[in-house]
Amino acid sequence: MYRQASRRLIQALGNGGRRRPFSTDLPAAPTEDAAFVEAWRKVAPNIDPPKTPLAFMKPRPPTPSSIPSKLTVNFVLPYQSEIANKEVDMVIVPATTGQMGVLPGHVATIAELKPGVLSVHEGNEVTKYFVSSGFAFIHANSVTDIVAVEAVPVDRIDPSLVQKGLADFTQKLNSATTDLEKAEAQIGVDVHSALNAALSG
Repeated sequence: MYRQASRRLIQALGNGGRRRPFSTDLPAAPTEDAAFVEAWRKVAPNIDPPKTPLAFMKPRPPTPSSIPSKLTVNFVLPYQSEIANKEVDMVIVPATTGQMGVLPGHVATIAELKPGVLSVHEGNEVTKYFVSSGFAFIHANSVTDIVAVEAVPVDRIDPSLVQKGLADFTQKLNSATTDLEKAEAQIGVDVHSALNAALSG
């Protein structure tokens, strides 16, 4: 299979000189699905067509021709907005695949977050938050939306409570008898270990 990979790659790249477009190359979606409206008018010409999801979506913002110098960040929790439309140099998010740095012009990506440190870099100033979980949506227009279930600035975490919680959950994990007890204790150990690493790093 791998022996033929280079041949297939060359064939795909050749493709008669045509390049397959990236999603960022495609035009913004129209606000109305013309094919649906046309089909509707054939079936029920006297009734206005119903709204489709496209009618409620904003068109995709255009991808800038040059890479902006700043990254626009939105960081929200279920109960408040931590950062709204702030221009920064970089953010580093704790993705499940590892720490991921996001700079202006980053390729469009969706990343799941794990318990860890989210750092926002603005010049020489670095603001760190501990996030429990969530998602980061990195758009092609140098806008990043970060949605977390829970977050707290690292400087507001009490190290003694973290150590106590880690000891308690480690003891619960060692004495757990059912799969549910083991899973709950393991989550507690993972979160408190990540909190401990955030404080020491």
